[in-house]
Amino acid sequence: MNKEDYFIGCFSKSPFIGDDAAVLGDICISQDAFFENVHYKREWMSLYQIAQKAMLVNISDAIVMNARPRYALLTVAIPRHYSRAELKELADGFQETADAYGITIIGGDTIANVKLDISVTILADCKKPILRSGMQEGDLLAYTGRLGTSMRDLKRLLRGHRISPKSRFIHPVLREDFFFEAASFIKSAMDISDGLFHDLEKLHRANRLGFDFFTPIPKRVGCSGEEFEILFAFDPRNLSVIENIAKKNRTPLTVFARAVRKPYKNPCPPNHF
Repeated sequence: MNKEDYFIGCFSKSPFIGDDAAVLGDICISQDAFFENVHYKREWMSLYQIAQKAMLVNISDAIVMNARPRYALLTVAIPRHYSRAELKELADGFQETADAYGITIIGGDTIANVKLDISVTILADCKKPILRSGMQEGDLLAYTGRLGTSMRDLKRLLRGHRISPKSRFIHPVLREDFFFEAASFIKSAMDISDGLFHDLEKLHRANRLGFDFFTPIPKRVGCSGEEFEILFAFDPRNLSVIENIAKKNRTPLTVFARAVRKPYKNPCPPNHF
């Protein structure tokens, strides 16, 4: 049993659950947790990098909804032994990342804790949101970037090795320029946070469609989570337009499948429980 799906299903009567953000009128609201010893270990990342990634993974949810992030609320559980210098480094990571995306931090909560746990809520303008639903039979599926390096680098960290500070596991690269320009041609989208195969399962449930893959995708690519690239569906007639937008924005693009009426089974093990 996928416990995450079961728990979320307990709230299935809510009309706002099922996308990367909840749409309330012209506002999209998204929230993600980033907890020590669950999403990262303290020795893997600086406090600045931890705060930066906590912000970026939440901003990613707004972007794939075709939403412009405007405000952020921070809940931060902080170990009592942190010094003023450590608190300042953490705050700088939040503030400078928010500034880079035009986001104003408007409040939240801080508590003492035995480890560093973070929850970020993003409020974004979304006059024309793109949902996970909207994919139709015959649509093409694509993802941005190159997948697989996040899982590779996580395995290296778990074995006690170092990785580059430029690793996508440390510093996700968001694709807002590409996505906002291509949005009018995109019918369904989400970010790849749990892994391509996991997230295809969510598209499958939202649209009741499966996928014909053009070439086999290895598990080291399809099961790699924490990528924060963009998975999306579009009409085949817009392929050249989307490819040109990707080229203009220097965004690697892989068109890998077609939506068809068939079952889909995610081959990856659950990664949340």
